[in-house]
Amino acid sequence: VFEIATPGPVDAADDSFDVSILSIGQQPLHGEFIARPLATSTFILCAASSYLDQHGHPQTPDELQQHTSLVPDVSALRRNLTLYRQTPDTAEGSVGTVTLAMPTPTLSTNHIDLLYAAALAGMGIAGLPSFIAQQALRDGRLQRVLPAWRGASLTLYAAMPTRKHVPARTRVFLDFLVQSFGGGDTDPWLAVD
Repeated sequence: VFEIATPGPVDAADDSFDVSILSIGQQPLHGEFIARPLATSTFILCAASSYLDQHGHPQTPDELQQHTSLVPDVSALRRNLTLYRQTPDTAEGSVGTVTLAMPTPTLSTNHIDLLYAAALAGMGIAGLPSFIAQQALRDGRLQRVLPAWRGASLTLYAAMPTRKHVPARTRVFLDFLVQSFGGGDTDPWLAVD
């Protein structure tokens, strides 16, 4: 098992920057800053064709336990993986869930670009946020694994330290980010999936 530690996702505004992009899971925002929601990004399972051709395509979540896993370094994910599925026989918005005990990952790191590179290199099935995987899925370098299933979601925020006077350029930039990403609770990267 490789464990590589690098600065992970940002969950509070940095006073030394005008704007910080925050990546927040299920926990609430906390701290002395102003945050505007940008979008939601969903963790999806994906792998390179070379890996799937050699090891097979899992057909059910249980089959993931027989595959090489590449996961973010989040202690809860090391023990369990919860997947969510929209089921056709339930009301709109209802989801089915399954929680699996995961084998020890081949690679676990909080550096998401390293997970992405490992997936592209055919090292295993990775859990990646949709905003990271989307382009590789579009151009065929990665394939969705269990496409009806999704992992947890992250909310992305643009945040700035609490200040009395915010420069006009900062306000314009925040407005641009919100407009570009939609400012809602939908995943714009899965919309083109």
